[in-house]
Amino acid sequence: MKKLTNTLLVLSCIFTIPTVFADITVNMHLVAPQGQGKSIGTIIATDTPYGLLLTPHLSSLTSGLHGFHVHVNPSCNDNGMAAGGHLDTDKTGKHLGPYNNNGHLGDMPPLYADKDGNVTLPVLAPRLKEADLKGHSLMIHAGGDNYSDNPPMGGGGTRVACGVVK
Repeated sequence: MKKLTNTLLVLSCIFTIPTVFADITVNMHLVAPQGQGKSIGTIIATDTPYGLLLTPHLSSLTSGLHGFHVHVNPSCNDNGMAAGGHLDTDKTGKHLGPYNNNGHLGDMPPLYADKDGNVTLPVLAPRLKEADLKGHSLMIHAGGDNYSDNPPMGGGGTRVACGVVK
């Protein structure tokens, strides 16, 4: 309970701290074989003293948890496969989650879609900054993520939505 209280306190502080940085808005689309699929909304990325705050305004996802990552390439073509793998600037080769400094930099906390498929709950990626996103893509997977390499890529499964960060 104390951990949850501390987490909520930190998040409440983040929402009240004014930033001097310009936010990045990423337009998210369902993946498609060619080009972009249907628009499902946006994700706003904001630098904070505690890491990168990602505020989704999404719809049309299945309810439940979805793996969420920064992928290497700035492309969502070929059903999202053109995005490449997770951003791993230190070449760790490890899928260890957003709170472990020894794994992929692109691992982020999962997104939660409510029973209607809407995603509005912000997540905090403590190791990332806005600058880390530029020239890459954001990817949402069909399932949750256990932040291990077994099953491959933590079991997030199929790539369902993607957005290129400009």
